[in-house]
Amino acid sequence: MSDAAAPKAWEQRLYALLKSVSRSFYLTLAILPPNIGPQIALAYLYARAADTVSDSPLIPRASRLQHLEGFRQWVGDPEKNASVLSDLQQSLSPVGPQSPERTLLERLEGIRHVFDTFSNEDQYRIRLVLNILTEGMVQDLEVFPGDDHDALAALSGLSDLEAYTYSVAGCVGDFWTQMICAHRPAFSEWDPQGMGKAGIRFGKGLQFANVLRDISKDLRRGRCYVPQEMLTEIGLKPADLLKPDVLTQFRPVLSQLLRVALAHLDQGWLYTMAIPGREWRIRFACMWPILFAIKTLGRISTSADLLDPRITIKMKRSEVYAEMAISLAAFWSKPLLTAHYGRLRKAVVC
Repeated sequence: MSDAAAPKAWEQRLYALLKSVSRSFYLTLAILPPNIGPQIALAYLYARAADTVSDSPLIPRASRLQHLEGFRQWVGDPEKNASVLSDLQQSLSPVGPQSPERTLLERLEGIRHVFDTFSNEDQYRIRLVLNILTEGMVQDLEVFPGDDHDALAALSGLSDLEAYTYSVAGCVGDFWTQMICAHRPAFSEWDPQGMGKAGIRFGKGLQFANVLRDISKDLRRGRCYVPQEMLTEIGLKPADLLKPDVLTQFRPVLSQLLRVALAHLDQGWLYTMAIPGREWRIRFACMWPILFAIKTLGRISTSADLLDPRITIKMKRSEVYAEMAISLAAFWSKPLLTAHYGRLRKAVVC
């Protein structure tokens, strides 16, 4: 293989791995322009690998913290820290060679050469966002001391939830903004700092939707992202949320959190509509997640089974494709797109 052909082949491996790890993120990231798509896709896969380490019950908690630090060092200097990935693979060996987690870690070494093809500025941006993401994972492990409901702990206040959503998603909105402003001339009139703040709100809104959707699952992992202070105000404790029948009593807090999520996503929608029409790839890549999130919030707000761990709240594949089709049909009309967003927003009962 010639040197000229190598980067293209590595990028093909990158997107193949992305597709195997997350089909939904593949649909969103594969549409991006080729001069920013690989950077964002690689950053996502690195973050997903770190998240695998952070969440794996197969790795003792203290070891997870060590592995996260080792992974951060590997991203900074893969040659010097070549043993990090093999150590992680060994730690996850009980889950079997066919698991998505193990596959991701095994293939990272094969795609890391894509990182070497990026400019120094892009490498810095990727390292910066990964530092924030992994620091958020470390804080998560420190706040939540166990991996099941017997060691259930909660965030203290709403400010802690805001900080959490920044560290795991809001920072990605800023990273995304800096990337498109650096590489796409159509964004020359954007203020990277100002729009970066809007991008942070966008990312936080998406994570708020994830937090509310996954309440029952996270509780059984020992993690209550619903702030303790908010629960105390309505006479509940984090452990009470393990009982599905307290949903009625929980609804005032749920409504408050839904309103916070909507406020963030509204900023995300303004951000999306500010994207120049000729940058249709980037607008779609922003539009689809926000439409999926707002529709999910609508389902969360009316669910009678939100706290039932047997029920999973998610969009059907047909609904995903329907939202994509609507956005395609109305793409050149911001009023039509915004009207559709508004209809989905009105379905969120809070």
